Amino acid sequence: MTPREITISTHLLLHHLLPFTLSLLQPPHHQPVHVPTLVPHAPTPLTRSRFGAEAQLDFTTRCNASCFHRAEQEEQMTDKLAFETLYADGFRTLTTVEVEEDDDDALHPTHAPEWRWRRRLKRRMKRQIYGADGRFNIQGDDFLMDYPFSTAVRISTGCTGVLVSQQHVLTAAHCVHDGKDYVHGAQKLRVGFLSPPSVNGTKAGLIPNKKPLVRWVRVKRTRVPRGWIQGPQEVSMDFDYALLELRWPHRRPFMRLSVAPSSDDLAGNRIHFSGFDSDRPGELVYRFCPVEEESSELIYQHCDARPGASGSGVYGRVWDDALERWERKVIGIFSGHQWLEIDGENRDYNVAVRITPLKFAQICYWVHGNRLDCRQD
Repeated sequence: MTPREITISTHLLLHHLLPFTLSLLQPPHHQPVHVPTLVPHAPTPLTRSRFGAEAQLDFTTRCNASCFHRAEQEEQMTDKLAFETLYADGFRTLTTVEVEEDDDDALHPTHAPEWRWRRRLKRRMKRQIYGADGRFNIQGDDFLMDYPFSTAVRISTGCTGVLVSQQHVLTAAHCVHDGKDYVHGAQKLRVGFLSPPSVNGTKAGLIPNKKPLVRWVRVKRTRVPRGWIQGPQEVSMDFDYALLELRWPHRRPFMRLSVAPSSDDLAGNRIHFSGFDSDRPGELVYRFCPVEEESSELIYQHCDARPGASGSGVYGRVWDDALERWERKVIGIFSGHQWLEIDGENRDYNVAVRITPLKFAQICYWVHGNRLDCRQD
């Protein structure tokens, strides 16, 4: 079976068999998620960025038990939710925020998944491909332009992003900022939309293995949480996300955000994401896998990925109470690789940043500019 046939078979399985399977699943029984209200203060002007950092696509961190079980104080969390806004001309502002809460659940989540070892893993060398490579190239007009693959976009610094509104792209913070300064390419940041060859006046079927073309759009504004900028690397991975606002709206479908549920409440316990892995240049690469472990801030998994996939929108099938059906929604952002040292044992995972109620409120405010519009669906 050729790679294209495998891709087509996988696509048909996901889009035709899975909806039938989902119809047999019972909706999860859980309490409604409470999303706090983020109240921004007036922005404070900052000095212009030097844009002196190098983009680091192969992002790796280390964490131990104390790092994993870290509990943020309310003042610390509010400080980390402050954010920088970078404009196309290099001008920067800092916006501090307050969190309006009816209770303490969002700042000190009591329903966050607890750390648990589901299986004993052997000590392993660092890698991002686990066993047989489980990635699929998405090829052909019908597939590249089909939802959800059409929501994946390229970032000019070498990463991936996901469309989350008609004018906004969610990606990883390390794709535009190294924690100290913005990267070189952030000054003229662009987002790339794939266009199959036939859309550009060429009959793709007559040119085998023809790579899709890219239409680049300039970014008007970039927002990065202060938690990424100010903390040590191990802390910052929890805040490895950024939102890009395009100069002009696009016409493609986008994927809605959701507060990440427990993996037990994801259909099939699976996550999915598509990105532009560096070892497959010019190709959109799709993968899916089960959630291995989870903390209150991160999702640990062994989805095969390579540098370039950073910033991909990690999505799952989430039950939508309003629509009364399972819907694909972005629940995280693929960040990179993390070593965990627990009880003297090293274990490695590919890691996604979890969209918590507070992060949902922050990203939603960035998108809508109106905190009253930011409620969990």
